[in-house]
Order: sequence, then C-alpha cells, then structure tokens
Amino acid sequence: MPAQPSHNPPPPGPETLRTSDLRADARENRDRILRAAREAYALHGIDVPISALARRAGVGVATLYRRFPTRASLITEAFAEQLAECAGVLDEALEDPDPWRAFCSVFTKVCAMQAADRGFTHAFLARFPDESSYAGERDRAEEGLALLVRRAKESGALRPDFDVSDVVLALLANNGVANGAQAESSAASRRLVGYLLESFRARPDIEQLPPPARLELDRLGGPG
Repeated sequence: MPAQPSHNPPPPGPETLRTSDLRADARENRDRILRAAREAYALHGIDVPISALARRAGVGVATLYRRFPTRASLITEAFAEQLAECAGVLDEALEDPDPWRAFCSVFTKVCAMQAADRGFTHAFLARFPDESSYAGERDRAEEGLALLVRRAKESGALRPDFDVSDVVLALLANNGVANGAQAESSAASRRLVGYLLESFRARPDIEQLPPPARLELDRLGGPG
C-alpha cells in the first residue's frame, strides 16, 4: 500500500529563518528607538540630536534613519499616543452639554500632559507639513479648540475678549512654569492652571485686556 502524503508543512529552511529573524530584529530596533526617543523627549524636549537618540537606543545612526527617514517622522510616531489622547479629550469635551466645564476639562488635561512630558509641548505646537496623518489630527485639534472657545463665550461663561490664540499663550506660560519648577512641575502647573481659569471667567466688572498676540499652534516651530 503506498504511503499517504503528509499534511504537515515542511520545516522552514535556512532562508525562511533568516527572513524571520531580520523582521524580528527590525521590530525590536524600531521599538527601542521609539522608547529611547520618548524618554529623551520627555526629559529634554524634541531638540535631542539624532546621534544621542541612537546611542540611547543602542543602535547605529544608519539603523535609526532606516526606520525613521526624518526627524519629523520619528517625533510624530513617538508622540502618536499623546496626540490620540488629546483627540480623545477634545471629542469627549465636545459632547459635554456644559460649555464651560468642557473648556476647563480640555485646558486642565492638556496642561497636565504638558507638565508630565517636556517634549509634548513642542510636538503639540509644532507643524510637520510632510506628515499628513499628523497634520490632519492637528487641523482637527485646532477646529475643536476653536469650537470649544466659541461655545464657552456664547454661553456667557468665558470672557468675551478671550481669543483662541490665548490657548497657545497659556500653553507657553505653563511650559515655562513646568520646566522651571523641575521636581515640583506638576504642582506648579496645577496652581497656574487654577489662576488662569479664574482669569478666563466672564464677570460683570471685567476690564478689557490688551489686543491678543494671535499666536498660532506652530508657535514653537517644527524640527529642521
């Protein structure tokens, strides 16, 4: 009786094993680079040299550039999670029927993220024209912030002379406090946010402020 053919696949040959190992190495290198970038950006901001990031990740500069051809591509990938979290915060606030509570929630949460991660401010405020997905999220964030500000002003809770660019002004102020306070950055940021929100409230005896600076979300610029 002839032998029945086996239904088990043949064992992988040397070439298959080498391809699998290379893919695993590539994924591991990519994860190490992103982990090193997030740690360095959180401590020092996004201006950390590529060579320093490669050393921190334990890879060569050429390996880093194979995974991430530009600084912008590395920065946007490193902060993708935070950007998604910001988008979620905005979406949740836009569904809140209380405009002032929604505005305060977004402002408080974004400032807390900013105080926890020094690189976040630059990544959030920067504009990367070549990163289409990031640009789309940024545009959506701008539209969401403008809508929150308009609703809060129309409800009578937010002072009428508040300009959407004042959000950027406040983020820059919070960034300076968070960076200067070091170990006490979270507590200092919360205190500043409390003062700012009180100053944003509409009141009958409110005094007119100087004209807005018209700062844009890319005030801090992107990487060169």
